[in-house]
Amino acid sequence: MRPTIVEIPEQNTAVAVPALQVLWPKYDAAEMGRIIDTMLRPNGYRLVGIVPKEGEPAACVMGFRLQHSLWLGKSLYIVDIATLPDWRGRGYASHMLDWAAKEAERLDCNALHLDSGVGPDRSDAHRLYMAKRYRIGCHHFVRKLG
Repeated sequence: MRPTIVEIPEQNTAVAVPALQVLWPKYDAAEMGRIIDTMLRPNGYRLVGIVPKEGEPAACVMGFRLQHSLWLGKSLYIVDIATLPDWRGRGYASHMLDWAAKEAERLDCNALHLDSGVGPDRSDAHRLYMAKRYRIGCHHFVRKLG
């Protein structure tokens, strides 16, 4: 049975925070919720998740937004995807990626893309992306300021 993926509205951002903190542990819950709701959502960031039981944290979440570029045209960009450790191994991230592909098609996007960190701890995620037919399309360079 496929898990149900639901949109996580602004008034319920807190259910997504524990899974996102696995990906971004430098943020405490309050700061992360504030950033999502005051900076990311106003710029088109949406959250979806698998919430096993109402009132409990989402087991798996995905944050995404639409982008437009000369390279890809209109695309759905997966900003964040994370599963709580106790819920891993159930195929939830795979279901999220399938959902994202359908949503991208529904929104008439030309592409679906994401960035993923590098390192041995990311091997499982990279295997999943490759299995879902994602390919390394470019090198993403970052220059931090300050």
